Amino acid sequence: MVEASVDAGRRSPFERLLHDSRALDATRAIAREGWVATLSPERLDDLFEFETLLKGLVCFGNPRNHGGPTKRTAVVAQDFREAQECVAEATHRILALAERLLEGRGRAYFFQRYLETVLPDDGARARLSKTEHGTPEDSLYALRAGFANLDEVIGALARLPRVPYRTFHATIGIATREITQSGFFDPLRALEFRPEFDRPAHRVLVDLVDEIPDPVAARLVALTFLTLFRMLAYTDLLEAKLHERDGDRRHVDGTLHAILAALRSDARALTSYVGKKSGILLSESYDRRLFSLRSSELRDAYDDLVHEAVWLRGVKITLRGIAANLRLELRRVFEHELPAPEQRITGGALRARVAIAVALLRPAFQNAVVVLGRAFGAPLDETRIDLRTGAEIPALFDDPVSRRALSERLRRDVWMFGHVVRAFAEKASDLPPLDEAWDDAPPLAFVHRFLSYFRAMGYPLLRHADYPRFDAFFDALAELEDDDLAAPVRLHDAVVEAEAFHAFLLELFERIGQRSELEGIPFDRRGAALALKSFLAE
Repeated sequence: MVEASVDAGRRSPFERLLHDSRALDATRAIAREGWVATLSPERLDDLFEFETLLKGLVCFGNPRNHGGPTKRTAVVAQDFREAQECVAEATHRILALAERLLEGRGRAYFFQRYLETVLPDDGARARLSKTEHGTPEDSLYALRAGFANLDEVIGALARLPRVPYRTFHATIGIATREITQSGFFDPLRALEFRPEFDRPAHRVLVDLVDEIPDPVAARLVALTFLTLFRMLAYTDLLEAKLHERDGDRRHVDGTLHAILAALRSDARALTSYVGKKSGILLSESYDRRLFSLRSSELRDAYDDLVHEAVWLRGVKITLRGIAANLRLELRRVFEHELPAPEQRITGGALRARVAIAVALLRPAFQNAVVVLGRAFGAPLDETRIDLRTGAEIPALFDDPVSRRALSERLRRDVWMFGHVVRAFAEKASDLPPLDEAWDDAPPLAFVHRFLSYFRAMGYPLLRHADYPRFDAFFDALAELEDDDLAAPVRLHDAVVEAEAFHAFLLELFERIGQRSELEGIPFDRRGAALALKSFLAE
């Protein structure tokens, strides 16, 4: 986590996060890494799905991580029978993955353990319970045993005509206890990363973060990158589940709900952390720099301090903009595209809805990566030449499907925010003079709404499109955030910049439509209008 002390060692911020964020001591970390090194690529994929489902099962216990619109009924009055069936299916899959990771040795192990537990020596049984988590395999055996017992209980509860929330919550609580007692397979910590899963996708990301001068800013950016790529790994896992062979689909419904719950929980952790704490952490870093100077050094350091303050403010705004955009995207997808468990949408109908969600979420996460890179001068979506080595640096997400999805999303967002900017400019231009209509409260609530729309959608567009009047537009809107909104000159300046930005967006919309990956693909105006409607309703 970012609160951890920022050491001055030679490890990059990515390396520090990959090792320091894990809830493992040094001995267990080394033992787990040694065990992971023995796994084949196929088993490593099984391990990722296994730990994702462990986390997803616990996250699914929170109804906030379910799909479907927000419920008005109190949680204690809801029936969780269908949700309990999803838990049962996810538990079956967890057990199957554990058996695969154990390479079929699980049953022999359990028989040996049974023989040991029937020994008359109570001391032997006590020693057994202390050593069952001594190695990764021991921990995996114990976790499988606990989930085998839990599977029987959950399966019986899922057959009840009605499952109240207290029963549903209690079964998730038992699963949580089994997972947290595991010495090597506890993925429940928020914003935790694993070296075997979460390596940076490209060397250019490592170089980008290494060049960030402020260590706290570098750590925040590295954390955001790693979380975004973890979100993309979740979408890949969802897509793999959608394309499993018919014989493997028996428990797909429950696993889909569990993976989606893990995705939403991790995304909420990132957006909440970055949205609420990035400003505090960056200001504390600036304070340390400022108060490390002697009074005699302040005059000479003044220009550098001002430049650093402006730069850190830009980092904060970038991170908060990405957080606001992702929070909006996740809410729209989960509430409008995905069904709630109690809707009893299963099989092919559920997979079709999840496929739509993946098609919307993947470009959202990819776009966030691109926006974050552009904020630090790295156009990650473009192939370019490394000036130091002369080597070609390939673009991230350079496959045809990703290029098309990113371009379609950008075209949609440009169209949507173009309408928002135009509406703001027209509304602000039509306001009467102060002395005619503002005797009471100024009718400027729409300004605050527009600023919230800008943070969630407009700022990423400014970064992504390399708008030439970025600073002027941003400064004009920043002036509106002050309490004194009644100053006509501030509103007039914002209108002028909004009109200029709207004209730029119209040109950009046409240029995006001419990209090769969108050739022959008409703009889905109806879909964009529905997306805009749901966006404005948030």
